[in-house]
Amino acid sequence: MPSASHRRHRARPERRTARASVVSVVALAAVALVVSLVVAFRPDGGSGEPAAAPAVSAKASASPSVSAEPSSASPSPTAGKKKSVSPKPTPSAPSPSTSARPAPRTPAATGSLAGRIRPGASYRGVATSYDIGDGDGACSFGPSSDVMTAAMNTADYETSKACGAFVRVRAGGKSITVRITNECPAPCVAGQLDLSREAFAKLAPLSAGRITVDWSLLSPAISDTVSIRYKTGSSRYWCGIQALGHRNPLARLEVRTGDGSWLSLPRAEYNYFLSEQGTGCGGAIRLTDIYGERLTVEGLAVRAEAVQGTGVQFARR
Repeated sequence: MPSASHRRHRARPERRTARASVVSVVALAAVALVVSLVVAFRPDGGSGEPAAAPAVSAKASASPSVSAEPSSASPSPTAGKKKSVSPKPTPSAPSPSTSARPAPRTPAATGSLAGRIRPGASYRGVATSYDIGDGDGACSFGPSSDVMTAAMNTADYETSKACGAFVRVRAGGKSITVRITNECPAPCVAGQLDLSREAFAKLAPLSAGRITVDWSLLSPAISDTVSIRYKTGSSRYWCGIQALGHRNPLARLEVRTGDGSWLSLPRAEYNYFLSEQGTGCGGAIRLTDIYGERLTVEGLAVRAEAVQGTGVQFARR
């Protein structure tokens, strides 16, 4: 009868054989698995046909595709910058200076020295009348036989800047020319002219009392030349100088100083230019109209109240 040891000895080869069989099966299975994995991971999927192109997706991929439109996975060279979009032009409202109606006339640059009354401009106002008496007034021109005159309202009189200006006045299809010799204080309003009775009667019956008018500055054809008058009390130490008979409104009156320069004198409301310290009294005088033209007068002595001719006149505009 065999011993237990012999039974153990014979059983071992059987276990090795069974174990070897198991190992062989596992190995074969592993090989088969590797082969199947290799086939599965081939680029063509094992079918031999080309792979389908990847669809464009909003998700990022390891290998971004080239696209005509930039995607989040493949930023363009301008990534991170806002795209500038030019707004469509829209019609804009016309500026205040643009209008279908004709623009108002503006004075030429040469009239830049004018005050409120500008060359080339038309003014709307009212006209009344008054008895001028001897023709004198706030402009200090003195008595005159000229009855075609007018008083200018205080605003447009502008501290005597209007003195001597010729104005064309129109109403009801009629037109006259008057010279400003006086000031019309309140209740005269801006734009108002207080005409001599003779002047008013050429536009409307005196009984009308008050009429609507249009008026504008005029540079008339006249034969007179400019004259100079020194005020009463003038001397080498103080003087008042007045210009008479100028075609165009006067903008400045200057006197030559000791060093040869020109000093502009202030204009009083009674239409004299004053040299409070006597500078230039009896010396050369330079007149400038609102158009910038200058006339220089020399050789006039200080003779109070004497009207001295100059032989010069401003050009017609």
